[in-house]
Amino acid sequence: MIAFFRVWGPNPNHAESISMLILCTNDDGYLARGLRVLAEAAAPLGEVHVVAPDREQSATSHSLTMHVPVRARSVGERTHSVTGTPTDCVMLAVQALLPRRPDFVLSGVNHGMNMGEDVLYSGTVSAAMEACVLGIPSVAISYAGRGEVEHLEAYGPLLGRLLAQLLARGGFPHETLLNVNLPAIPPEQVKGVRVTRLGRRVFSDGLTRGTDPSGRPYFWIGGGSVEWAAGEGTDNHAVQNGYVSVTPLHLDLTNHALIEGVGAWGLGT
Repeated sequence: MIAFFRVWGPNPNHAESISMLILCTNDDGYLARGLRVLAEAAAPLGEVHVVAPDREQSATSHSLTMHVPVRARSVGERTHSVTGTPTDCVMLAVQALLPRRPDFVLSGVNHGMNMGEDVLYSGTVSAAMEACVLGIPSVAISYAGRGEVEHLEAYGPLLGRLLAQLLARGGFPHETLLNVNLPAIPPEQVKGVRVTRLGRRVFSDGLTRGTDPSGRPYFWIGGGSVEWAAGEGTDNHAVQNGYVSVTPLHLDLTNHALIEGVGAWGLGT
């Protein structure tokens, strides 16, 4: 593990050091391989700081830890682990742990896809969303496979080139973050990058009922089967066809087309 706790990016005392400050976080925990891949890919672009949960925080969405203290521990130079959610990590990093406000926040690389409705539950996407709320350009990155870890680790050079292109754009459109999904194939087989919209998926049989040794019933959420409604132009369609998917996500969930229609319902009269 010692190799992970290194100084990411240029030496801050070097005269030619790059001034951009990049925060890397995730929801798989600070020891996750995907986070190491991300930090290494971002290192040539600036000074990288890692602030990530001390354990897995998948599917925590945009939750904050409010009823118990949140603690941050230095686990290496420019690296902190936090006893909270990915959203907590971004908040603590920006307000307390980093030497200054980061220029970009990168979240991932998540061990598993974040497409369609996943973005509503994902701690990875929510960390990028918190940065967006704070007015910091952010990118969430996920890997659509789980068992093919060697493919994920091989994505470093491709991811580095993609990040260089994205960060060179400077600030993103207002209240917008980018959600990137890498296909579960060797990076040399990737056909290109597609800008996509969110697909739709339906879970079936995702709730397991059981009884504990004391005879008390319990429920386990997860598993089951998934069906996608993901036509051409969606994130899932792109990834399944060998492309990297980049989906712009907007914080404003308002259905603006229905404002006048719902207003005509005469609510409150």
